[in-house]
Amino acid sequence: MKLSFSTLACPHCTFPCIVAIASNAGYAGVELRFVEGEDSLWKLPAFQGRNLADNKRLLADHGLKISCVDTSCRFHSADSKERASWVAEGERMADLAAELEAPGLRIFGDTIQPGADRESTRSWIAEGIRKLAETSGPKGVETWLESHGDFTTASETAAVLTEAACPHIGAIWDPANSFAATGESPEQGATLGKAIRHVHIKDLRHVDGSWKPVLTGDGDFPLQELLGALQKLNYDRFVSFEWEKKWHPEIEDGEIALPHFVDWFRKN
Repeated sequence: MKLSFSTLACPHCTFPCIVAIASNAGYAGVELRFVEGEDSLWKLPAFQGRNLADNKRLLADHGLKISCVDTSCRFHSADSKERASWVAEGERMADLAAELEAPGLRIFGDTIQPGADRESTRSWIAEGIRKLAETSGPKGVETWLESHGDFTTASETAAVLTEAACPHIGAIWDPANSFAATGESPEQGATLGKAIRHVHIKDLRHVDGSWKPVLTGDGDFPLQELLGALQKLNYDRFVSFEWEKKWHPEIEDGEIALPHFVDWFRKN
């Protein structure tokens, strides 16, 4: 398994700063979520023209890969125009992912909206995935559905992918999401099997009725069970540390959490 981290840990950093963090902490890759506070990464000068070429060279010079390019795309709306706008956003992000030689593009499902039902929402999500995959796949970029929201369990994620019924798709397995939302264990989540293209790892502690991010190994999430499940799957792609500093500003800085994860992983 190879290690990367989500830039949720350092959402306001510049790209050269992110590369330096990854290199110094011993990561092999970076999962791009926010850069300079922006999540529509194609808008940034850092990923345009000569700057893009320079940053690609910077990655290569440090022996780093982009493990995944994350979007905020979600296809749960009953409004076809809204879903189409997310497909268009995904296509722009897929162009950037192709330039960066990233293997996949993260999208959400995500949540059943008021007045909608699960079956219809699943169909809208599957349609969005299919449309995006049809354009991103030929660019060498797969479309990856994260286990998230109302479709976080392995069975729900698999059902969406089955309905999408197209090549160039897969799953980003976030077992902590499923554990916190439904109690699904890593062993149960691992039934996604060969659909798993990318894995998010984080630790959580149950505090005052809700789950809070904590440094790896300090929480209640069954991390050892997760590692065992990945070994049984012979998983050899990227696992990505998701330290959600963007959403939880009160937690430790990435300067602490990112090297801590590498140390923990190497010991386990």
